[in-house]
Amino acid sequence: MTETKRQKQKMMTKIHLLETATKLFGEKGILATKTIDIAKAAMVSHGTVFSHFPTQEDLLNATIENFGEKLGTRLHELLDDNSSLAEILNAHITGLIEFEPFCTRLIIERRLLPSTAKDTYVMIQSIISFHICSAAQKEIDEGTIKNQPVNLIFNTWLSLIHYYMSNSDLFSPDGSVLEQYGEQLLQHYLSLIRL
Repeated sequence: MTETKRQKQKMMTKIHLLETATKLFGEKGILATKTIDIAKAAMVSHGTVFSHFPTQEDLLNATIENFGEKLGTRLHELLDDNSSLAEILNAHITGLIEFEPFCTRLIIERRLLPSTAKDTYVMIQSIISFHICSAAQKEIDEGTIKNQPVNLIFNTWLSLIHYYMSNSDLFSPDGSVLEQYGEQLLQHYLSLIRL
């Protein structure tokens, strides 16, 4: 079925609202940003926001899902089935840099968000975990990294990255903490797990 001009415009408005929400959530904080703020920044009426997202929670969930889809797409663009653990970790950093302000707020405020938003966030982490754990197990089997539980390999990596992101105001107050420290964090982490 061919989309009408109105349907295309409606989809473009929805995408614009999600992009605006991602930007504002990253700048102001997820809990501090209201739908009226998003409407103003998107230059649409407040009612337009609610015509696409009936509740603020729906908008938040859609924004997190959109972030997850974009991050997943980015990872798939950067990786293939034979990617090494180092390549996957590097792709993870690269993907996060593109969404760093929003992802940082998500990490910091996650515990305060509605359960549906938390669940969506956990699903995103599960996809990333699958890629990292699969590559880690392959390299454990090949004898290139230390034999240890793959869940700890993933959780240690995530802890390191999330620590720097949630403290970016200390480590990189004027820019991207992952752009500034990503390579150093990657090399340090690999030195901890390699044989």
